[in-house]
Amino acid sequence: MNLVDSSGWLEYLADGPGADFFAPAIEEVSELLVPTICIVEVAKIILRQRGEQAVLQSIALMQQGRVADLDVRLAESAAALGVAHRLPLADSIILATARAYEATLWTQDGDFKGLENVRYTEKR
Repeated sequence: MNLVDSSGWLEYLADGPGADFFAPAIEEVSELLVPTICIVEVAKIILRQRGEQAVLQSIALMQQGRVADLDVRLAESAAALGVAHRLPLADSIILATARAYEATLWTQDGDFKGLENVRYTEKR
């Protein structure tokens, strides 16, 4: 499975310079895992920048993958990972979700650089 973090989704949706890096993971929807926290983060930024119609389109695209809800088990894991790796809240949830589903995490967020099962690229 592949999990693309919010920064990757935003890069892909904006057709930014790093979009090609994230395309294989996003476009292989049968292997795509999408944490609900990524939907929140992406929707918030797109709503602010491009409006409600763009948010609805983005969410529809994200829902083509397997949506992973935050539950108590993931919350406990996120707390532990957040402390261990000094991660912000959303990043903790994203990492916990990737690990729970044995997914590769695709990102350009430096907080994840060097962690196991992470495909990282520098933001251009």
